[in-house]
Formats: sequence, structure tokens, C-alpha cells
Amino acid sequence: MKTVWMFPGQGSQQVGMGQRLYERFAWAREMYQQAEDILDLPLAEVSFKGPEERLTQTLFAQPALFVYEAALVRWLREQGSEPDLTLGHSLGELTALFAAGAVDFETGLRLVGKRARLMQQAAEKRAGTMAAVIGLEPEAIDAVLRQVSGTVVAANFNSPGQVVISGEEAAVLEAMERLKALGAKRVIRLRVSAAFHSPLMEPAQKEFAEFVDTLPFQEPRCPVIPNATARATRDPGELREALKVQLRQPVRWVDSLREAYRVGGRRFVEIGPGKVLQGLARRTLEGITVEGINEEDAAP
Repeated sequence: MKTVWMFPGQGSQQVGMGQRLYERFAWAREMYQQAEDILDLPLAEVSFKGPEERLTQTLFAQPALFVYEAALVRWLREQGSEPDLTLGHSLGELTALFAAGAVDFETGLRLVGKRARLMQQAAEKRAGTMAAVIGLEPEAIDAVLRQVSGTVVAANFNSPGQVVISGEEAAVLEAMERLKALGAKRVIRLRVSAAFHSPLMEPAQKEFAEFVDTLPFQEPRCPVIPNATARATRDPGELREALKVQLRQPVRWVDSLREAYRVGGRRFVEIGPGKVLQGLARRTLEGITVEGINEEDAAP
């Protein structure tokens, strides 16, 4: 029964995450200090004390989640745990690469710092929004999106019956109304000010791709399933190329979970705050066990 480590992305951040690890373990304090030195951000203060509005900003949310999840990986390793396979939702892909050994902690920090800054800048230059659509098939959603004036695309295929759309605000709002009229069970606008995984991220994606090429990737100890390809691989070149296009490509989470199952994954462990990925795994796959690991397990 292969063990799959799953890492959540932006939106799962919580004020206070990481503080127990920081207070209990010297190595956790060293990880936060290294992150603050490299990123030039008061990461521990914002992670532990907020306020929530500040932690929610892309500039802080992404590195805060990466460092917290990486610290949990460090703790799990000290307990003798290793994954057979890793994957992460959007931002979580960076932690999946770190957990598998495709990048070291410093490289992961540099990647997340650049990614967060570029995505924040892209959002400030061209604001957008996102919405979750529940109860319609992807093909029906796509047909509606093609009728909308403006830029709006399917950004996350999260589980059977749940797709997130992303794009220009007016286009997303128009699509929401059309999808409700078509019979969607629920259409929920997300609390974001950016159109992640859409063409609005094109400027960020181009610069990020150039930056990714400057950093070292190694062959990981276990396969990783990238969002863009949904195919398990240990090829550093394939992992690099998938990361380079991830910002504007859809998150193929359903396909990624099914790929994990295809290659033997039966025990799915969400590492990080919240339980969103646990729910998505349960709704997508049968015959699996699902659990979560957070700092309460490491520092009760």
C-alpha cells in the first residue's frame, strides 16, 4: 500500500500555523530564520500573529505555507516516515518537489519567493477573480465559458463535480450567472483578487520560467505528480518543465489523484493546514485511506 503525501496550496493558510513547531524545535527556528534571511520577510511574525489580512496576501501566504509544510516534512523524516509518491495543489507542488528531494530547502525558498512576488505583481497589474462551480461536468462548463465575452477559463479540476473558473472579474461574474442558469448546484465566488492559473498570469509565468531555469533540480527519491501533466515522474527535466508552465495551466487535481492510484497509491496523507485535499481525495477515489498531518501531531 503506497503512501502518497499531498500538500495544500494558497487559501489553506491559517494564522498561528507553525508556531508550535517553532517553539518546540530548534531546527524549526533555523528553518524560519533561513527563510527570513533569503526572502527578506518577517515570516514568523506574520505566520504566527497575522493579522489574517496580511497573511492572506500572496506575498506572505505562499512562503508561509511552504515553510510550514517543509517543517512538517522535516518532522516526519525524523520519525522515519518517507513517501512513495508526492503531489501538491498549485503552490503545494513546490513542497511536493522538496519532500521528494527534487529541490533542497534553499531552492524551494527561492522558488516560492519569486513565485509569490510575480503573482502578486500580476494581480496588481490586472485584477481578476475566481469561482467554484459545483454540480456540472467540465464539458458543460467549458461550453459556457466559450460563450462569455472576456477572459475566463477552467483553472482547477478539483474533484468530480467541482471545477474552479478564473479570469477577468466581469467575465467570471457573467459566467457565474450563466452556469447558475444552466443548473449548477452551487456557484461560489472565491475570496481572491487574482485570476490564478489563467491567461492573466502570463507575464508572471514567463518570468518565473526563466527563473526556474537558473536553479538546480535533482532526481527525486520518489516520483512527483506535477499539476500540469498529471503524470508521475522522477525525471528532473520533466519536473522543471512542468513547474515552468504551472502558473497559467489548470491544476489537474482529479487526474493527478487518479494517476497516484494508478501507480499504487492507497494511503493519502495531507500534510499542512486544513482538510480540503482529504475531502477531494475521498470524493475522487475509492478503496483508499485518507488522513492528515499538522503540527498538533508534532507538537501537541
